[in-house]
Amino acid sequence: MPSKGKVLVAMSGGVDSSVAAALLMREGYEVVGVFMRLGSPGETVGELTPFDTAGVSCDPAKVKIGHQGCCSINDAADARGVAGGLGVPFYVCNFKKDFGRIIDYFVESYASGATPNPCVRCNDWLKFGKLHDYAHQIDAEFVASGHYARVENGRLKRGVDVSKDQSYVLFGASRERLTKMMLPIGGYQKSEVRAIAEELGLPVFDKPDSQEICFVPDNDYAGLVERRRPELAAKGSILDEAGNVVGAHDGQHRFTIGQRRGVGVALGYPIYVVDKNPATNTITVGDGEGLFSSACSVGEANWLTDASKYRDWTPAWVQHRYNSPAVRAEVRTDGVMPEGEASPSGRLGVFQVRFEEKQRAVAPGQALVIYDDDDPDVVVGGGWIRSASR
Repeated sequence: MPSKGKVLVAMSGGVDSSVAAALLMREGYEVVGVFMRLGSPGETVGELTPFDTAGVSCDPAKVKIGHQGCCSINDAADARGVAGGLGVPFYVCNFKKDFGRIIDYFVESYASGATPNPCVRCNDWLKFGKLHDYAHQIDAEFVASGHYARVENGRLKRGVDVSKDQSYVLFGASRERLTKMMLPIGGYQKSEVRAIAEELGLPVFDKPDSQEICFVPDNDYAGLVERRRPELAAKGSILDEAGNVVGAHDGQHRFTIGQRRGVGVALGYPIYVVDKNPATNTITVGDGEGLFSSACSVGEANWLTDASKYRDWTPAWVQHRYNSPAVRAEVRTDGVMPEGEASPSGRLGVFQVRFEEKQRAVAPGQALVIYDDDDPDVVVGGGWIRSASR
């Protein structure tokens, strides 16, 4: 049977991307597996290295994944082993320099008082950005991954498994790239994906899902920030909402909007971090009321459908955190960013959001994704929260 086309599959060594590769093979595509090497020291950036997939073992001397890399040596071994079992070519792409850009963004976001989302940036810049360039090198027509989302009729949609849906982290793909994106497991439940992996004899069928930020395996994100920006580890004041000093902290970057545990001060009632000021290295704490916002401004807009619909206030569903449900809101486009304002992605579009009901912890630096008013499964577009108002 003739091939339906060549597909580059981003294989992380997990069950989801492994099953994605297997399903594409079952459908008649020519699959090429790629492992993204993100932390290998002393190697040529942009290298595309083929590996023998005849066996299922991985030689650590060949795959030198650094301790700060996204995927561990074990993940590399698992990815190569699955590729070998499936009998597909397997490549390793060196993205050290490109991934360094994501770590820089992560550090600078905390330094500026924002709360970053590196997974969204990684998908935007690497998995469905830079990886497409590598696909061209091997004449692959499509790039696929193991995300729980769907691409149907040129539209990005939520995955069938609502509890695992990852459409939120994919909003940054361009419309052009969307036509070359394949998400084979988006129509399955997680339990079905594991069952398929076990049925096919894939050794990763029961491998646990990764829970931590990939380049902060010890979960000490503040330590990473301080190693890059040691001057941020400075004593600062904790303020109440009236501006009174009620305590001290070791750096505003150690806190996120909405944080309750580990604040280091007791006021006799439950308190949360409600604001941060990097210029004065202060954080403000208060009761839960201070966390709720009625509106927000969103920059670096990326539209997957026609944005002209939103020139005036238009009903939509919006999601302002990965683990939060979508809520009712109105959206209006608002031109471009003010002159001179930096945009990590190069996108300058701005839109405004008015929530139907006030929302908790609408944090600058987080992604806000818009879903269609008539079909809440369809991603309209999204951007990055710049500010929120009560």
